[in-house]
Amino acid sequence: MVRRLSVVDLNRCTGCQLCSMNCARRFGVGGLGKSTIHVKSAGGVERGFVVVVCRACKEPAPCARVCPVDALKSRKGYGVTLDKDKCIGCGECVEACPIGAVFWDDENNKPAICVYCGICAKYCPYNVLELEEIKTGGEVS
Repeated sequence: MVRRLSVVDLNRCTGCQLCSMNCARRFGVGGLGKSTIHVKSAGGVERGFVVVVCRACKEPAPCARVCPVDALKSRKGYGVTLDKDKCIGCGECVEACPIGAVFWDDENNKPAICVYCGICAKYCPYNVLELEEIKTGGEVS
């Protein structure tokens, strides 16, 4: 199944960061350090918030295209997967992401890539995010 995250209604976001905290909890850690979704202020509460998360670019994804060792591979149609064993920690993928959604895992010196699990959407109390299935090649995956 090919899935990606969609920001349904950014105006609903209160900046609570429950999406980020629950993403990081997948790794058994507290805080936001391992999260692959970030929420930042757009200029104060009056202007709202910006949700930065991988939106599963169409193939070829810019981050995968610049990887010198093919550690990032485009998924069929949309998004990427990371082979951590191949990754050399060069950071080219971080620079290549047009929306800044490739984060860095300092502990492992490797990119932190969204795996489209949907835990962030599941724990968003305001339904800002949605995990959607993507049609690829005429099929629903």
